[in-house]
Amino acid sequence: MKRVCHLSSVHPADDVRIFHKECITLACAGYEVSYVVPSATGGVKHGVTIYPVPLPRWRRERILRTALQVVRTALQIRAQVYHFHDPELLPWAPLLRRPGAKVIYDAHEDVGRQILAKDWIPSLLRRGVAWGSRTVEWIATRRWVDAVIAATPAIARNFPAFKTEVVQNFPLREELAPVSAQPYRERPPYIVYIGGVTVIRGAREMAKAMRCLPPHLDARLVIAGSFDPPDLRVLYENCERATLLGWLSRGQLATLLGQARVGLVLLHPVPNHVEAQPNKLFEYMSAGIPVIASDFPLWREIVGTTRCGLLVNPLDPEAIASAIEWLLTHPDEAEAMGKRGREAVQDRYNWEGESQKLLALYTRLIGAPER
Repeated sequence: MKRVCHLSSVHPADDVRIFHKECITLACAGYEVSYVVPSATGGVKHGVTIYPVPLPRWRRERILRTALQVVRTALQIRAQVYHFHDPELLPWAPLLRRPGAKVIYDAHEDVGRQILAKDWIPSLLRRGVAWGSRTVEWIATRRWVDAVIAATPAIARNFPAFKTEVVQNFPLREELAPVSAQPYRERPPYIVYIGGVTVIRGAREMAKAMRCLPPHLDARLVIAGSFDPPDLRVLYENCERATLLGWLSRGQLATLLGQARVGLVLLHPVPNHVEAQPNKLFEYMSAGIPVIASDFPLWREIVGTTRCGLLVNPLDPEAIASAIEWLLTHPDEAEAMGKRGREAVQDRYNWEGESQKLLALYTRLIGAPER
């Protein structure tokens, strides 16, 4: 059986893109799949063997120690493909190029643009760090990597076209499907946000928007995710209209979305966001709920073409509140938007279509799996 090893020093063991989509897809196709990742536990899950390395206590330890531990563990597996997911693993890529092995770099983000918004990097250093990161990516993907997988067409532009495949992070068709969901008009006025909560993902604007809503709507913001930094939680501690659930399992997330009336994705217009395709946008669509999204040109094309929600200035809490109020007071139109979003995921924005590109790339590199 052809052996495949995924590596990450940053992502969790149950990462949606890496584990639930890519690893499980490859295992179901017949490859022997391993995933080396910082985790408290290992074992075999859904046909994928998880090899844990110690969890880092802080960022510096992750970059300097965990990355090397991940690579060393992966080399012991002696795979035919090493598929890694983090820019900080790029300097270790030459070690993965053992005889007969192929190396894939999976670019989830535009690293250069992402660094420009990293508040833990001093602002005067960000451009230099971004340039350095792009230089490392440029060298590594031309010399040490056999193929690049890009999560969006915009990210793909950073890499050699002849060795780059776009595999977009669309949701699984049925994972969040509203099978046992409450009828839309009978749902409580829940406004949901799923994923990590940060300043540049609209933490402050969401809190302010909820305070702008008329009390009679009885709207409640339900957040399923963690805060970064943790003290951002203080924005919601005195907000009677917010419920903070923390991270949920995929099954719990499906249940929550089946009770929701609106999904929020209000990323700020920083360089890495304008051409991003956030997974939460498509997950809301998959669950059949209307979205309120940042009015970026690319998102205007997606949301406007499918007519699955409303676009707003993500920096304007009053505009966000007005959009929420409109959707809550026009349930027929809101339900129709959700249905159109769901149909768009069924027809176009789904992992089942993207997975075929992943399998085709693997077949080109090492051949089809042995049955």
